[in-house]
Amino acid sequence: MTHFARVERAALIEALRDAGPDAPTLCEGWTARDLAAHVVARERRADAAGIVIKSLAPRLARVQAEYAALPWDELLGLVVAGPPRKSVFSIPGVDELANLVEFFVHCEDVRRARGGWEPRRLESGVVEALWRRVGGMAKLVGRRSPVGLVVRRPDGQSVVVRKGAPVATVTGEPGELVVFLSGRQGHAVVEVEGPEEAVAAVRGARFGV
Repeated sequence: MTHFARVERAALIEALRDAGPDAPTLCEGWTARDLAAHVVARERRADAAGIVIKSLAPRLARVQAEYAALPWDELLGLVVAGPPRKSVFSIPGVDELANLVEFFVHCEDVRRARGGWEPRRLESGVVEALWRRVGGMAKLVGRRSPVGLVVRRPDGQSVVVRKGAPVATVTGEPGELVVFLSGRQGHAVVEVEGPEEAVAAVRGARFGV
């Protein structure tokens, strides 16, 4: 079984430690502390899945605030510990499917909110695993794209996110495409080509969750 979600969990933990609890992130209104609390609440409190079930959003906010109030080292310790045995994320295979993109993107949320960042050098297995996730993300993002959209990696492999005209083509490494499709277009190292109106439309689109 692959282990790339664990690799990205470790990268996220390192980024959080380096940044400190009060550091900004790319998640609007969230500090590193808030982001860590989100990760813990998601893994430990299925009863507060407010991102998925909108009626539970107030409960999620309360639970997340409770975790955010913990001492920083204790909160980080919960991120390190991962999901408890009763959590769905502890089921073999679920962690890899559900958390690879989650942890990769949140690691970049912490890193790229600070000055002087550069794209990380990812091991080849992580790169290919992220590329496989791009297809699944495309099915969700396609409904939100205001124009035709194609994403392409430098070797020419591509995924049609949405058919239509005009078309914008976004080229970048798989990790950068994941960042772009997650709604962090302004912080993704990519090239966007196509008619001017199509380029502007996808750069300003509300992608992501």
